[in-house]
Amino acid sequence: MNGLESIVSGIIDSDVKKVTGVPGYPITDLMEALGDIRHEWSVNEKVALEMALGSSICGERCAVITKHVGMNILSDPLVTSAIHTIGAGVVIFAGDDPGIEKSQNEQDSRYYGLVAEVPVFDPGTTENAYNCVKEAFILSEKARTPVIIRLTDRLLKSNGNFVRKREPYQPKIIDKKIWHLTMLGKHERFHNESYPQMCKYAETSKLNAYKKNKKKNDIGIISSGFPSSLVDSIISDNISHLSLTIINPLPIDLIDRFIKEHSRVLIVEETEPVIEKQFSKRVFGKLTGHMPYGIAKIEDIKKALENIDNDALKCDIVPQTLEKRGPRPMCEDCPYMPLYFAIKELDVPVAGDLGCSIMTSSPPLSLIDAAFSLGSSISTACGFNRKGIAIIGDFGLAHSGIPALINAVHNEHEVVVVVLQNEVAAMTGGQKVPDLTGLLSYYIKDTVTVNPDDKNIRKILNEKLEKNGVSVILAPAKCPRY
Repeated sequence: MNGLESIVSGIIDSDVKKVTGVPGYPITDLMEALGDIRHEWSVNEKVALEMALGSSICGERCAVITKHVGMNILSDPLVTSAIHTIGAGVVIFAGDDPGIEKSQNEQDSRYYGLVAEVPVFDPGTTENAYNCVKEAFILSEKARTPVIIRLTDRLLKSNGNFVRKREPYQPKIIDKKIWHLTMLGKHERFHNESYPQMCKYAETSKLNAYKKNKKKNDIGIISSGFPSSLVDSIISDNISHLSLTIINPLPIDLIDRFIKEHSRVLIVEETEPVIEKQFSKRVFGKLTGHMPYGIAKIEDIKKALENIDNDALKCDIVPQTLEKRGPRPMCEDCPYMPLYFAIKELDVPVAGDLGCSIMTSSPPLSLIDAAFSLGSSISTACGFNRKGIAIIGDFGLAHSGIPALINAVHNEHEVVVVVLQNEVAAMTGGQKVPDLTGLLSYYIKDTVTVNPDDKNIRKILNEKLEKNGVSVILAPAKCPRY
């Protein structure tokens, strides 16, 4: 079985009642493989986690599925929930994208464990992944806080074996006595009760594996996540390997013992030096130039071991170009091409979004000036020094664009909002999105519906740019892929 199947099995065997989330690479298939478990795509990740927390306080275990950038959206309730306490277990499956195959950045979800002070698991094998899910829900209830499990595409596709075990689950609801404490008191309680439990678990968990070398040698490797399986596939018997699954809180005593037993210790992790930074003066890795940032490959580990006697290596980073990677052009039959060309002919700044319109940033269109995050185009365009255009998909609008639109009207900004109304989240698999036509027409007086291939589209755009205030153009079309 593969990693995805092991995660699904772990969710089922943990008696999870509800799963929420937002689609995106590499976790879309995970939600769609859940079968009969109640699951739904939410309009954004904050909503998804808040629903899960609501289920938790009533005694139902719940999971949240998101890609790494979605962690930014749900971070508000996540940080507070740790000291607020919960009832039944809540586990967040964060899909990271080392190498940036299909994302706008390469951030490392493990950092959210440090920010929110919640446990983080970073499984490296299919068996490890299944056991992580089972233990994450138990730990979540003991510490009364959500738990993060980091996933990557290579882990989800990796093959392996695991033994399924389903134990009876006694529903656990929130203890409302927490409200006898002040907000400060809640944080003090957390560090008196929850955090010590998390630290004890990290130090004693059998999910962390220590393979001691059979011959006397001073070289050791500490790894986490999928790279742990890469390390196991290449190291000889004379190199020790500490494979960590619990990343936050780190098992400090365990790592200290390992480091003291070796004169040279290499850290193998992806994407950022999360572990290495906490032991930077005593280990080698990304900060010393031995390992690259981002995705970790077998050849990187071999090279690092060959140079382990060097205290530092020169790290030659050559930024990837479109020419080297190869273009990812718009679909030739995209119904929005006439609209894009019409906007390109206008001499105005254009803010894009992170749906399909992000592909207009590259030649030959080179249309948009900036695209920061899903739902960001309206706010970005409101910052222009003259009236410009915000291109946003209907999913991006529902996800996080609506607050920006409200702000634009409330503060009397000048912007033309072009909504690509194709009724699906085309970049993530064609999931259906809410129809906001009525809401927009009611709230924005200057709202019109125009076919993207209308011969007068450029004239209409110019008319809206010459008017004062907020204008909305709804551009309905069907994505040929769905």
